[in-house]
Amino acid sequence: MCGIYGYFDCGKNTISTTVLDQMGDVIEHRGPDGRGQYYDTEARVALGNQRLAILDVEHGQQPFLSDDKNIVVVQNGEIFNHIEVAKELSADGYHCKTSCDTEVILRLYERDGIEGLPILNGMFAIAIYDKNIDALFLIRDRVGEKPLHFSHANGLLLFSSEIKSILQAINKKTPNLEAINQFLTFNYVPPPLTMFEGIFHVMPGTYLKITKDSIEEFTWYDLSKIEINEQSESKWIEDFNSVLDDAVRIRLRSDVPFGAFLSGGVDSSSVVGLMSKHLPMPVNTFCIGFNDQKYDESPFAAAAAKRFNTCHMMEKVEENMTSLWPTATYHCDQPHGDVSFLPTFKVAQLAAKKVKMVLTGDGADELFAGYDKYRDFFGEDTDMLSDYDFQVRYLDNISLFNEDSKSKLLSKKSKKRIKDLSVFNVVKPLFDKSKSMDRINQALYIDSMLLLPGNNLVKPDRMGMAVSIENRAPFLDYRMLSLAFSMPGNLKLKNGTTKYLYKKAVTPLIGENLSYRKKQMFTVPIGEWFKTDLAEMCKDLLLSKKTKQRGIFNYEYVASILESHQNGNENNTREIRALMAIEIWFREFFDK
Repeated sequence: MCGIYGYFDCGKNTISTTVLDQMGDVIEHRGPDGRGQYYDTEARVALGNQRLAILDVEHGQQPFLSDDKNIVVVQNGEIFNHIEVAKELSADGYHCKTSCDTEVILRLYERDGIEGLPILNGMFAIAIYDKNIDALFLIRDRVGEKPLHFSHANGLLLFSSEIKSILQAINKKTPNLEAINQFLTFNYVPPPLTMFEGIFHVMPGTYLKITKDSIEEFTWYDLSKIEINEQSESKWIEDFNSVLDDAVRIRLRSDVPFGAFLSGGVDSSSVVGLMSKHLPMPVNTFCIGFNDQKYDESPFAAAAAKRFNTCHMMEKVEENMTSLWPTATYHCDQPHGDVSFLPTFKVAQLAAKKVKMVLTGDGADELFAGYDKYRDFFGEDTDMLSDYDFQVRYLDNISLFNEDSKSKLLSKKSKKRIKDLSVFNVVKPLFDKSKSMDRINQALYIDSMLLLPGNNLVKPDRMGMAVSIENRAPFLDYRMLSLAFSMPGNLKLKNGTTKYLYKKAVTPLIGENLSYRKKQMFTVPIGEWFKTDLAEMCKDLLLSKKTKQRGIFNYEYVASILESHQNGNENNTREIRALMAIEIWFREFFDK
């Protein structure tokens, strides 16, 4: 796990080593164990790395260079099957001199070029400079576990794991109003846009090829190409357990202490249960608890810890963590209306006291229909809808502000600058690509392509990296992705049961109480605090002179949303939270 950064100059720009160092300095939290840079003034290219040493601690310094110095590689992430790939490469005469997974990427590129990517099982953002063809490749993993951003202006392409790193080399930063428009719908900014004009995501499952003449995007992994498979429930259960077991096994490869986040939910309990099968010592597990029993999952975590005899660390924390909101926003680079980022930061802080890497249950809800929103949305009439009506209804189901409410919310000035308040164009291409899927899998595909890289995978990456801890998600193994999207939707959501087959599969491992316990969101009662303890904070962030001077919103309408909530007439928790998140972002990245 690391942070990467650099540039490729297609024009006549000058980026000094000082600016390059600043790009590394600002993401040092991603890799405090060392810095490495490749800097070629003649080719006008640079690649940098901030290293968090997990594998081959002694010899894994990046960048890795080919023997003739013509190929340079840096990566953020882990290649979990690096041992198997290294053996295969060695048999073909491409020998690795270290046991570091980044060298495997180098040797694989030497053998297969960019076409070798599908062999990699991992989470990664990779930069490869090939001097032989004077080209830079920027590569992102299948579902966007690891972030990778870029900007391109005046012939200069900048890239980094975090946006704040790119900002070090940009003279002017500008808020992106179309990104704000999309944020208001989704409660996060869906890729490829970011909140900064001219800065984008490399999309999951794609790579960019940058030369002096062009920037081309190529898709190397396409989730929508997976075809449905028909087989018995017993065979699905056998396949599911086999894939998850091996996905956990290969994610235990580490040369530093590691553990797992354990909430006591079905996902984290399953991961910890399988870890305990493969490890000769107790698993280190970490959990935070709240005094308010409505939000406290720690008793369930304690039950799972007892079942699997883990070395369990639980820390009770104050529910009101809003003092951490600016810090979390800084590390995320963008606003997120999801306040579960805050307790995630706290459990990462707890784990970082003892380990450098954790396994998590991230991704399972999006692959196997774990959220109540799926159960609530899909009814008897869903399959009777036309494609268009289904798509419109599902977009409405996942929307925070709809088109009409955004028209009232945004100022006249903002509406003039935003071409179209509708964001149907964001989801329509994804529905078109997944038209061969059943309706449940279509909804899961939309969330896997938008919600995962836009929000739910940002959370473990950024909150973990903020305290220099790596997160690994077995459910996002590419073999599990293939299994999930070849499984019919009616085996994921059946008779009102979410994760129907998945729960049946893991019940022998974790027990019925953990498999079928009511899902509890990892959050805090912030909506009630908006009426009491946080009332002044709401007023400051939503209606202060500083806020109004931005001219983004119709502040009379904002005041009505807040007043209606505080009077108890409506529950506008999510809307208020999102608007506060935007203002906190402005204060972190523009006012400071």
